[in-house]
Amino acid sequence: MSLDALLLQKIDNTTALLHSIAAQYAPATFANSFGVEDMVLTDLISKHAPTIGLFSLDTGRLPEETYQLMQQTMAHYGAKYGIGIQAYFPEAAAVEGYIRAHGPNAFYDSVELRKRCCQIRKVEPLKRALQGKKAWITGLRREQAPTRKDLADSEWDADNQLQKFNPLIEWTNSDVWAYIRHFGVPYNALHDKHYPSIGCAPCTRAISVGEDIRAGRWWWENPESKECGLHARDTAVSKKTAAA
Repeated sequence: MSLDALLLQKIDNTTALLHSIAAQYAPATFANSFGVEDMVLTDLISKHAPTIGLFSLDTGRLPEETYQLMQQTMAHYGAKYGIGIQAYFPEAAAVEGYIRAHGPNAFYDSVELRKRCCQIRKVEPLKRALQGKKAWITGLRREQAPTRKDLADSEWDADNQLQKFNPLIEWTNSDVWAYIRHFGVPYNALHDKHYPSIGCAPCTRAISVGEDIRAGRWWWENPESKECGLHARDTAVSKKTAAA
């Protein structure tokens, strides 16, 4: 199956942006959560911009399928391209304190407790992962959620004091899957079980036909609150890309 001209152009644009990031923002790093978008970027970075680092946030509560893909990805891209993925974990004392105070699944009780859990398991480790970096890269796309509809491909991350890039911002879900299938990129087995968006196991479920692709994430909350704090939007946004 061949790729259509529009997707080929998007691939070229994304590759050009990755080249520019590698050249102008070294050291740069890519946050890989092993969702399907992140596997597209893992493939593109490995092939075209291997000096960009890769890291993952291991919250301690990821689905087994995610760990299986992590192992497969490290083996495949490590052997073929020499690519490694550095894992960052939450501070044990913070996890222990949260569980002692609220219980292991208190994130179901309120948005505040859910966001506190995300702060401990994701946001704080992210800050450590980004220390000393000039830019970080994500797999965010505009069509994923209402909270992401006004994203730019490049913006200043004021919280972490570095440039943030979203190279797949214009890609559709169909684009992502066409790339995965055409290039034989490994992906999370949960996607075949109707999990379009995958996070921690207790905070992710399969969706039904017709539901929004983010409906399975924190499904007990309103769509407007469905972010974990990694992608805060109270920043000054620059729509100028690194390639400009």
